[in-house]
Amino acid sequence: MIVHDTRNAPVLFISDLHLDPARPEIIRLFLAFLADEASRAQALYILGDLFEAWIGDDAVEPDHPVVTGLRGLAGAGIPLRIMRGNRDFLLGERFERLTDCTLLPDPSVVQIDGEPVMLMHGDSLCIDDADYQRFRAMVRDPQWQREFLSKTVEERIAYAKQARAESTSRNAMLNDSPDDYLMDVNAGAVETAMREHGVRRLIHGHTHRPDVHDITVDGDPARRIVLGDWYDQGSVLRVNGGEYVLSVLPVPGVRRR
Repeated sequence: MIVHDTRNAPVLFISDLHLDPARPEIIRLFLAFLADEASRAQALYILGDLFEAWIGDDAVEPDHPVVTGLRGLAGAGIPLRIMRGNRDFLLGERFERLTDCTLLPDPSVVQIDGEPVMLMHGDSLCIDDADYQRFRAMVRDPQWQREFLSKTVEERIAYAKQARAESTSRNAMLNDSPDDYLMDVNAGAVETAMREHGVRRLIHGHTHRPDVHDITVDGDPARRIVLGDWYDQGSVLRVNGGEYVLSVLPVPGVRRR
C-alpha cells in the first residue's frame, strides 16, 4: 500500500479536468498548477477524466503540452498517479510511459497519516442510472476496447464527438428533471464500497458536485469528499498536516460570478 505522511509536504487530489482545446484557459491553468503548486507537493493524484475524450494512446504526440507538463512534474521527482475516468478509460501503457505516471486501479486504497483512504473516480457508485451503468460495462469490456482501437483515428474521433454530444444532451435533460438524482452516487453503494475496503474516508470525483459529506458506515462516523470539476475554474483537495481542505483555483483574469 502507498503510504503518505503529510506533516512535511501536502498530497494533492484533483479530477474531472476534462481538458479540451476548446477551453485553452483551463489547460493553461492546469499547466501552471503543475509547474507551481504541484511541484512542491509530496504527490499528485488525478482521479479520472483528465481529458474530455481519450480515443487511444496512439492518437497523442509525445510533445503534447499536457503530456509534456505531466512528464516534467514526474521528472522533478513528484509521484504522479492517475486513475481512468469515464471519458479517458482508454488511457494505457504508452500514456504511462510518455508521462512517467502510474495508472491506478479504480478503486485504490492508500494510507494517509496512518488512515486508509479509498480513491475512486466515482461513476461506479452511480448505480441508480442503469443506462449509464450498461454503457460503462460495455466500454470497459476488453473486447469492445480492442474493436474500438482497431478503427482509424478519424472514426474514433467521430464516435467520441457523437457520444459526447449525447451525454451533454442527456445530462442537461436530467439536470432539469426530478431524475437528477441519477447523476449522483447511491448512498448504499458508497457504504458498501467503504465497508468492503475497510475505510472510513473516501475521495472521488465524477459527479461535479464538490462537497464534504459526513456519513456513517455501520454506525461509525465516516467522510466522503467529492472533488470539483475544472470547467470554469480549478478544484483541488489539499491534504496537509492531517487536514483535508477542498479549494477552488480561479482562472487568472476571470472574475467569478
